[in-house]
Amino acid sequence: MAGLPGFLGLFLAALGSATLLPLQSEAVLVGLLLADAHAVWALLTVATVGNVLGAVINWALGRGLERYRRRRWFPVSAHRLAQARGFYRRTGHWSLLLSWVPVVGDPLTLIAGVLREPLWRFLGLVTLAKGGRYLVLSALVLGWPS
Repeated sequence: MAGLPGFLGLFLAALGSATLLPLQSEAVLVGLLLADAHAVWALLTVATVGNVLGAVINWALGRGLERYRRRRWFPVSAHRLAQARGFYRRTGHWSLLLSWVPVVGDPLTLIAGVLREPLWRFLGLVTLAKGGRYLVLSALVLGWPS
């Protein structure tokens, strides 16, 4: 996957994996890193932007989600929603530093939207967390520092 298709594939994998889709952007990034056909900084940027944009989609969905909570088709029980609210209120916005963690991170970004976390703070913490994850992964794959 050289050139634009490689970047597009990485972007889409990163975007999708930050939503509730079961995608693995890390595998795509590792493959592109090992292929050594792109600048590392460019791959890190594309992966981070895609992953953060996916988290922003979750945040935006969370902002509009609560108005539907009394509908039969609503996917989360009132008890689960209350649990998520309680966790986020106890841990605060700093819990968004865990937004990179599989299974935990996506619901965190959604509940941040439900609880009206300001977008500027959300973006800062989520970018730090998700970009940091890709940086550490790249360092491990490429054997930095050496």
